[in-house]
Amino acid sequence: MSIHSDNRRKITVKSIAKMKNKEKIVMITAYDALFANLFESQVDMILVGDSLNMSFLGKSDTLSSTMEQMIYHTNAVTQGARTPLIVFDMPFGSYSTKEDALKNANRVYKETDADAIKIEGGANRAEIVEYLTKNGIAVISHIGLMPQFVRSEGGYVVRGKTKEDAELLKKDAKILEEAGAFTLLLEGIKSEVASEITSSSIIPTIGIGAGAGCDGQVLVWSDMFGFYEEFKPKFVKQYMQGAKLIREALGEYVQEVKDGKFPSDEFSY
Repeated sequence: MSIHSDNRRKITVKSIAKMKNKEKIVMITAYDALFANLFESQVDMILVGDSLNMSFLGKSDTLSSTMEQMIYHTNAVTQGARTPLIVFDMPFGSYSTKEDALKNANRVYKETDADAIKIEGGANRAEIVEYLTKNGIAVISHIGLMPQFVRSEGGYVVRGKTKEDAELLKKDAKILEEAGAFTLLLEGIKSEVASEITSSSIIPTIGIGAGAGCDGQVLVWSDMFGFYEEFKPKFVKQYMQGAKLIREALGEYVQEVKDGKFPSDEFSY
């Protein structure tokens, strides 16, 4: 039976774990209360992603996101959405050491109603993941194409194209699972490799550009609704042409104001 209903309960880490092999997990990003409320009744998880640095603030990458910025937007999202599991995307530089990671993750839990955090990195982050989970922090581990590594990697590179890289990704996934991550986010990974990771893992996987074999999917809301026009990744399906619709509606408003048609008597006191 689907967890979705008009009066559904709060989705928790345990709820997500139980969905593996039973029901696909739906995740979407949100950065404010308005859109979080629109997504509230239909999605399982909301990621307050550092992608807001690009789609919300117009920056060229995610690296300049700050804890203060992420906390501000997470508080907005948790005001708009009560039942989905809310995930706080830890910004670049906030988890360089396990001590820094715990200090900043504790801030997240104390200053917001986020249910979990997400950090990028493979086996090199396992010690941090284990340290956080042992201290009561729920962690999603993000492997594959990692936006916070864009400068050191020299761009956005699809992973798993070679046998060696595929084996490295599978090793990372297993180590992070053993370290205590409750979910794996797989980004920009060849579909067959992501499927192998999913089938061999006891924890759910959520894909973005990683094929249909994952336990769930996530997309950035402004990408999928056609609002972000700088570029469209191959893996993004646009479910509406948001920017076009806004421009058309705005144009109608502008014309009516210029022509003196708005406000009419209907919209006047």
